[in-house]
Amino acid sequence: MIDLIKQPWPWYVSGPLIALVMGTLLYFGKTFGVSSNLRTMCSIMGAGKKVEFFNFNWKENIWNLLFIFGSVIGGFIGHFFLSTSEPVAISTETVQDLAGLGIANSGTYVPTDLFSWSSLFTLKGAIMLIGGGFLIGFGTRYAGGCTSGHAITGLSNLQLPSLIAVVGFFIGGLLMTHILMPIILSL
Repeated sequence: MIDLIKQPWPWYVSGPLIALVMGTLLYFGKTFGVSSNLRTMCSIMGAGKKVEFFNFNWKENIWNLLFIFGSVIGGFIGHFFLSTSEPVAISTETVQDLAGLGIANSGTYVPTDLFSWSSLFTLKGAIMLIGGGFLIGFGTRYAGGCTSGHAITGLSNLQLPSLIAVVGFFIGGLLMTHILMPIILSL
C-alpha cells in the first residue's frame, strides 16, 4: 500500500477524485479556495471589529481551515515518511531550458538556485521570492480569489469572472516564464 501512495497518481485517478470533491461541495453549497482561509483566520482573530470585510460568520468556513490543516499535515507526512531519495524526473527539455537560464537541476521539485535561504539574499532571489509573493497576494485579492478557487470552484460553478481570471492566470504564467523570468535571471 505504501508503494502505491509513494508514486505519482495518474490523471484518471486524481481528476475524478477532484471532481467528486467538487460535486460534493456544490451539493452542500460550499466553495473551495485556499486564499479565503486568510480572511477566515483574520475574522477569528477579531479583525471584523475594525474592518467590515472580515465581519462574517467564520464558523461556516471552519471546514476549509481543516482542509488547509490537512494539507500541511499531508505535506509533512509526504516529505518525511513517503518521499524517496530518487531525484524528481524532470524532462530533458526543461533541464536544458533552466540550464540556459543559469539554473542547475538539483533533482528536487523546485530549483535550490532560486528557492533557498541563501538565494533570498541575492537580487534575483529577492525579486523572485519577495516580489513574487507580493504579486501573488495582490493578485489574489484583486481577482477575488486564488488559482484553486477560480479554476476549481469558479469554473465548476460556470462563473464568467472565474473563466476570465483563469485565462489571466495562464497569460501571466506564460509572460513570466518566457519574458520576465529570463530578464530577472540575467541580472
